[in-house]
Amino acid sequence: MSQLSESMLEVTSLEVKYGAIAALRGISLSVKTGQIVTMIGANGAGKSTLLRAISGLIRVCSGNISLGDADITNLPPHRIVGFGVSHAPEGRMIFANLTVRENLEMGAYLRRDSDAVAGDLDRVFLLFPRLKERINQQGGTLSGGEQQMLAVGRAMMARPKLLLLDEPSLGIGPILVKAIFQTIVEINRELGMTILLVEQNAHLALKIAHYGYVLETGNIILEGPSSEIACNELVRKAYLSE
Repeated sequence: MSQLSESMLEVTSLEVKYGAIAALRGISLSVKTGQIVTMIGANGAGKSTLLRAISGLIRVCSGNISLGDADITNLPPHRIVGFGVSHAPEGRMIFANLTVRENLEMGAYLRRDSDAVAGDLDRVFLLFPRLKERINQQGGTLSGGEQQMLAVGRAMMARPKLLLLDEPSLGIGPILVKAIFQTIVEINRELGMTILLVEQNAHLALKIAHYGYVLETGNIILEGPSSEIACNELVRKAYLSE
């Protein structure tokens, strides 16, 4: 796949702390328009912290986050959604007492184009037929894999420029993991949606991504085309060993 030159997201010298603990130590990265970019690393490396900083859920101590020409550093989350960033968080965070339809409609809460929202709802059901089968079922009664589909679908309903996916394989069976990753590729290919994927399953993440970063204790230690990252001996030993 061709490397696109236009940058959708630029993160520059980003520092985030939890009290006295530095979670991100001045990292910089770029996500090109139309690409899937993955961030891999061990638990506690700072991967989820990065996504939470981009979407405004935690404050940045220093550095900048830019979406296109807009500086979105430390804006409130709803403003960042308005700029075109949508986040499917780790742990799914769906609304357990709302139905599948209501959860998906919550993803479009800032939109006023009701006809287009209805079309996007149909598109989500095309990508995730299981959700259509359970359209009136409460979110809390879905399986883990179905809840993950719902979290991704809800994020898509904002019609984002940039989709942030945090650990979509976490806690679900291999068959559904494969289905969800196939759908991520389809979202990118068919809709042209730019995706920043945080994932512990380095095998799958590097297989579908165009570009990759390796994060270790708040520092980026390696970056490059995902095929090159997958062939790196240190990465293979640390993240790709069976």
